[in-house]
Amino acid sequence: MSAPPLIVLGVRRSGTTLLRVMLDRSSQLAVPDESYFLPQLAHRHGDRPDVDAFLDDLRRLPTLREWELSPDEVRERLRPGMTLGEAVGAVYETYAAQQGKPRWGDKTPMYMQYLPLLERLFPDARYVHLIRDGRDAALSFLQMPEGVVTKTWAHPRDAAGFACQWRSEVAAARSLGRRVGSSRYVELRYEQLVEDPGGELRRLCAFADLPFEAEMLAYAGNVDVSRKPHQQSLTRPPTPGLRDWRTAMSAADTAAFQEIASDLLADLGYPLANGAPRRPTPRGRRRLASYRALTAAWRASAYALQRSPLWRRRHPPLT
Repeated sequence: MSAPPLIVLGVRRSGTTLLRVMLDRSSQLAVPDESYFLPQLAHRHGDRPDVDAFLDDLRRLPTLREWELSPDEVRERLRPGMTLGEAVGAVYETYAAQQGKPRWGDKTPMYMQYLPLLERLFPDARYVHLIRDGRDAALSFLQMPEGVVTKTWAHPRDAAGFACQWRSEVAAARSLGRRVGSSRYVELRYEQLVEDPGGELRRLCAFADLPFEAEMLAYAGNVDVSRKPHQQSLTRPPTPGLRDWRTAMSAADTAAFQEIASDLLADLGYPLANGAPRRPTPRGRRRLASYRALTAAWRASAYALQRSPLWRRRHPPLT
């Protein structure tokens, strides 16, 4: 597969699942459910992974079972001397081939914390960054049912915590876009995607060298969300105004979010509540510094676990 992968970037609850479903209905592109495994495989294997050790770890990943993908099928695409990116890409290539498609993509919001890793593994990847007003995304995130998201000690607990995540991740993705240039990075707004899905998809397809197909918009009623209570909006066509922070977010939460992220909201053209500061307040800067320290510590602890023998004991073979 010579065409570059298409990676969907976006903070949680920014509409990335909607975009994934649309793209996955392309006859040329397979975009599976969230993968989660890239940091684990990257931390456990060097730049030139041993094929047998790599396959042994694949047998321990629940994602492959969810994708109904056999590690033995992946084995056929592995060879000694492959780079780690090529070996990981073989997993996606096998999935895409299983779907009868020549090209693959990924949509895993967690990877917004691992953008340098994505660029190292897939130096030719194209990125589509879906941005949503962070206050609407916060409403959606904080209203998610219990048990849907695995909560860690770095997990946002309130509007201010989510504002730290939104501001940090959106800014990091935009910085990546400036580094790789417009040939490999494009931004879409969630609000425009639901207002004009056909026009925005055509623009994205032109960027990604994909043919636009009307079938990409015909997902309503064709997506199984029976076990996904947080994705019930996929049962209907793109719908503007599912959440509106102006009417649904408390004044206290709005103020807390804007203390941290008002400058980025304004840069993106989103209106601010009356009296909002134009840059993070001292309290907002302290929250941001605390968030960055907390998430850095979480990634460091995850790295240590994934590098240790304990990882395999916690992840017994599944196949």
